[in-house]
Amino acid sequence: MSAWELFVAFLLGLVEGLTEFAPVSSTGHMIVVDDLWLRSSEFLGSPVANTFKIVIQLGSILAVVVVFRQRIADLLGLHTSTRGQQNKLRLSHVFIGLLPAGVLGLLFEDYIDEHLFSLETVLIGLVIGAFLMIAADLVSGKKVKIETVDQISYRQAFSIGLIQCLSLWPGFSRSGSTISGGVLLGLSHRAAADFTFIMAVPIMMGASAISLMSKWEYFTIDMLPFFTIGFISAFVFALISIKFFLKLINRIRLIPFAIYRIILAAVIYILYF
Repeated sequence: MSAWELFVAFLLGLVEGLTEFAPVSSTGHMIVVDDLWLRSSEFLGSPVANTFKIVIQLGSILAVVVVFRQRIADLLGLHTSTRGQQNKLRLSHVFIGLLPAGVLGLLFEDYIDEHLFSLETVLIGLVIGAFLMIAADLVSGKKVKIETVDQISYRQAFSIGLIQCLSLWPGFSRSGSTISGGVLLGLSHRAAADFTFIMAVPIMMGASAISLMSKWEYFTIDMLPFFTIGFISAFVFALISIKFFLKLINRIRLIPFAIYRIILAAVIYILYF
């Protein structure tokens, strides 16, 4: 395993960690990194590459678990400080929020994989998702009713889940669509972000576990350093990204990320078209 390949693992982990949970579309960034700067890697474009992407995604998920460990413990009934509290987020809220995208994802998984993973569709997702985020910010100051994630109702959780279905379109961004949806429904930016990250844990972990079971043969001793460096890199940079994002989201809101998405779409268009 060459030093270049290990650097590739580190860089892909960095990109995954910084972009997976920010509303900027990790898919759009991975396209640029994969196809432009790292194409000299012998692993990219192979089944090993797809397995590696699942591994680094698990690193990002672990970062969410660390940041929200107390909240997750509470949802699972392992944390006793808020038991009996009437107004709090429950596991049933998370399940209801995941239901729409989960059902649609299962029904149309093959269609999405075959027809929606292209540069053109990612560009469309980046731009339309950016306008959704701008719209959410423009109306947010007039209708914030939910300041914390514990105030979310079941109806709001389901409505956010419906809007999350947009993220099935590559480039739209799971966090971008879900946070925008929450803000449009009256949640503060921080409450919408908290709910988004908490919902991401079961859906991403489940999808990653299913994918890994079919790719276990690629976990060889030779590939272990490549996977390990990518996993650690994704975990560390996702941890930094999530903490930074949560501290700033109520102040900077979504428009700066929307502008960045439009710029990214323009860069991808210029490079490839």
